[in-house]
Amino acid sequence: MQVIKAQQDRFPLSQVFRIARGQRDSAQVITVNVEKDGVAGRGEGLPYARYGETPASVLAQIRALPNDIALEGLSQALPPGAARNAVECALWDLQAKQKGCRVWDLLGIAAPQPVISAMTISLDAPGAMHQQALKNAHHPVLKIKLGAETDLPRLQAVRKAAPQSDIIIDANEGWSADGYLALLPELQAARVRLIEQPLPAGEDDALRDLPRPIALCADETCHDRRSLAGLKGKYDMVNIKLDKTGGLQEALALRAAAQKQGFGIMIGCMVSSSLAIAPATLLTQGADMIDLDGSLFLAEDRQNALIYDEKGLHPPQADLWG
Repeated sequence: MQVIKAQQDRFPLSQVFRIARGQRDSAQVITVNVEKDGVAGRGEGLPYARYGETPASVLAQIRALPNDIALEGLSQALPPGAARNAVECALWDLQAKQKGCRVWDLLGIAAPQPVISAMTISLDAPGAMHQQALKNAHHPVLKIKLGAETDLPRLQAVRKAAPQSDIIIDANEGWSADGYLALLPELQAARVRLIEQPLPAGEDDALRDLPRPIALCADETCHDRRSLAGLKGKYDMVNIKLDKTGGLQEALALRAAAQKQGFGIMIGCMVSSSLAIAPATLLTQGADMIDLDGSLFLAEDRQNALIYDEKGLHPPQADLWG
């Protein structure tokens, strides 16, 4: 008999993490365990208030599921989001452990290889962001959290600290069309490679009429394949996150559909433990940008945590997931 259990876990962060919408000092995640015949699989989802989720609402969704739910019926039982993602990833982990193989074998895809991930610089005063960038200047790609029309000193502080790194910017919906236009020459001068979600999701139609000399990536505007039709003419790339798609199956389908339609691919994550990020490593091969550093903000991660070294982010050990 299959049994599904879900609980809320809290992982304190090593420092306050700030974006345009607010800040946090811990990652409040939902951990799912699915056990059958003495074998257990695990998954993790992060409830995100931006999408109307809370730990209580996600737990309620999971606890309403029948214990015998299968992968094939999950997309009909739950909408895309953290609940479906956590359960689906636990079911994939369970199947892999039952069959003595890895999840990528079950999916019929190549085993993931180490990849270079962007390292995120949390939103702060310019001086503090300069110090963050100095510590991470050896990384090939830095992602800067911005989100105000006074952002230029922050960008300049990071660029001064890390002159050789590629820079991507995540505005988290914090700019206006006029603010984007005003910053654009300075962004080009700073050799910014990519800008994520400059305008609020409900106001980004304005991007159709604005210049895009730097690639724009849809994040809050892109959830699953249904999002793609509304992104044409506004964005050059899409940011695929498992907590938005509701798990690996839709994430893989979104990646294939987006590539077919000419979008570049970014693979992202929330600030969460290695258990949540491990499944996303299966999406990284051939992606244009990887941003899977969310677990590095934790003061203490789960056992058998993901390995980050000079080769990049490694695929998960089987003891962690998959």
